[in-house]
Parts: sequence; structure tokens; C-alpha cells
Amino acid sequence: MIPPEPYRPSWRRTAGALAILVLIIVWAGLVVQLADPVGRLPSLVQGLFYLVAGIGWIWILPLRRILQWSETGRWRR
Repeated sequence: MIPPEPYRPSWRRTAGALAILVLIIVWAGLVVQLADPVGRLPSLVQGLFYLVAGIGWIWILPLRRILQWSETGRWRR
């Protein structure tokens, strides 16, 4: 019986995680820069802005592609 190979973590997972953290920090910085002008808007508009800004980074930033690359090593399927 052949023993299983020991698990060797891929460097892509670490690089992908770091890239995602950097993108989150940059995105949060952009949102913070807009906080003052957005603060002057009506409350409903502010809520909509922060909802879109909070969820929107998943689609605006290449999050899915980074996760796919870190798992498979390819940018596309």
C-alpha cells in the first residue's frame, strides 16, 4: 500500500488571501473618502450608498477570479 502524500499548501492560497485583504483595505479607504460628502445626503440615500458599497465590492472587485485562481491556478474556467 502506498502512503498518501503529505499535504503541501499552495503559495497561491496565501497570495490570493493577501490580494483580497489589500483589495478590501483599498475599497474601505475609498468608501471612507466618500463618507463626508455622503454624510450630507438624506438618510435613505446614505443607507442605499452604504448598502451598495458594502455588497458591491464583491462584484466590482475581481474577488471571484482571485478565489478561482488561488484554487485552480487559472484565471478562467
